Amino acid sequence: MDLFRAYVIADALAILRDHVRLETPAERVGLREAFQRTLAEDVFAPEDVPAFDRATMDGYAVRAQDTFGASEGLPAYLDVAGEVLMGQAPRGRLEAGQAFRIATGGMLPQGADAVVMVEYTEELDERTIGVVRPVAPGENIIRRGDDLASGTLLLPRGHRLRSQDVGLLAAAGVNTVLTRRPPRVGIITTGDEVVPVDRTPGPGQVRDVNSYTLSGQVREYGGEPVMYGIIGDDFETLAAVVRRALDETEAVLISGGSSVGRRDVTAAVVASLGSPGVLFHGLAVRPGKPTIGAVIGHKLVLGLPGHPVSAMVVFSLLGRPLLDPGFRRFPVRARITRALSSPAGKEDWVRVRLDWGEGGELIADPIAGKSGLIATMVRADGLARIPLESRGVAAGDEVEVIPF
Repeated sequence: MDLFRAYVIADALAILRDHVRLETPAERVGLREAFQRTLAEDVFAPEDVPAFDRATMDGYAVRAQDTFGASEGLPAYLDVAGEVLMGQAPRGRLEAGQAFRIATGGMLPQGADAVVMVEYTEELDERTIGVVRPVAPGENIIRRGDDLASGTLLLPRGHRLRSQDVGLLAAAGVNTVLTRRPPRVGIITTGDEVVPVDRTPGPGQVRDVNSYTLSGQVREYGGEPVMYGIIGDDFETLAAVVRRALDETEAVLISGGSSVGRRDVTAAVVASLGSPGVLFHGLAVRPGKPTIGAVIGHKLVLGLPGHPVSAMVVFSLLGRPLLDPGFRRFPVRARITRALSSPAGKEDWVRVRLDWGEGGELIADPIAGKSGLIATMVRADGLARIPLESRGVAAGDEVEVIPF
């Protein structure tokens, strides 16, 4: 591997994927615990959903043919033979010329094949209604198994469960699922200048921001953050902490100390811990140039820039796809509002605010600010990409944006 070559994000990600294995043990959990976990097995529907034919509107269950030709001038008159109570099976069968009162979600009586909305009926007395608009067979009803048929693949192995997925499993009567334990991600902040957030920084010192932003991102991406504190710029101390983190977690993030400076020891520490070791040191990316990509055994180690925005951007672009293999990005296209220059040979990721322009076109307004300014991330809605081969964009150019 050419350590002196600077890679764009796509190439760096491909290199890491060739070596990283983040598969964690499988465990069976209840649905409330399953949210945002990754399935370790295919899940099939154990029964039909819904389990019975049901109404999707308030009104009357009818035989559709009894309403054909109905109009306001010549209603179809039907006898009200009963009422479907919620949570109960209908009492009796619907015969020709009859109707059953029914509410949304109610079970369709035998003999019925449609529901007339209550708005299209007139009540003549307690036992008779007039239907002023015809319905077709199947109108305003859901048939048994329309949502899910028994034996249908609900969700595949490797799928990360969203709230709607958990709802689908609940509807199908699946109350436990086999999932992967969330990958544990060790987070280490380095630098003699970094102090805890509850301490007032002295001259030349800064509060620890990265451990908070990175732990939030780890949770958002489906992992479990494990904090290892603030470590000074000392080789032996940092090496000992990284070794412990590698023993206890599936991946390690080290923020700070990745630049090529006299006291930046992260690359040397990582290189000393095992093979294949450091796969690249430096990205053709702005922000995020000094990033270190490494693998020890099959465990991911990312040396991230100390500047909070750079660290967040790089971890979003590199770390998320590795932590959540089923994750797919869907960039949007937007018109950029002002011209931006970009250095030759760099893939630029620019913080932008998204809004709708005249005519409903999506626009991207660049947010000014250096990589150390965390407030710029708060004001941004996403990252606009300026490709490696481009030297910038003109106002009004279309750009690719990855929303946050």
